[in-house]
Amino acid sequence: MNVSLIPATVTDRIAVINLLNILNLPSTDLPEPLDNFIIVKNADTVVGTCGLEIYGTVALLRSLAVVPDNQGRGFGDGLLQATLELAKEKGVHDVYLITTTAANFFAKRGFTQVKRSLVPVAIQNTTQFSLVCPASATVMNRLMV
Repeated sequence: MNVSLIPATVTDRIAVINLLNILNLPSTDLPEPLDNFIIVKNADTVVGTCGLEIYGTVALLRSLAVVPDNQGRGFGDGLLQATLELAKEKGVHDVYLITTTAANFFAKRGFTQVKRSLVPVAIQNTTQFSLVCPASATVMNRLMV
């Protein structure tokens, strides 16, 4: 098995969008380029992704996704760890996320639920926060310092 965890490039964009679409995750508002995204490739196929939208010292973690055939193999954990390391390298102090299905996964990895009203304005103004994810979605935070 030839698996690699690498930064996404311009040529990975379509594969990342296809992956998100397979999992019914938002893809229309993906940043371009995917500078702060990490992918997992199994051979030459993108099987997982995770990324950040960075706003100064805060960031929105988004699109942690692994294709169903490759779930349960630690790729999600690897992607999350690599993305959090990237956040540290970029000087991010707080990472936020919005989820409708994975609150338990993130809670086990150091994220805590927060009230929407306490989220920094920069994150509240993102398309994910303000338009794409429902108001009933769980908002979580992890301090990086």
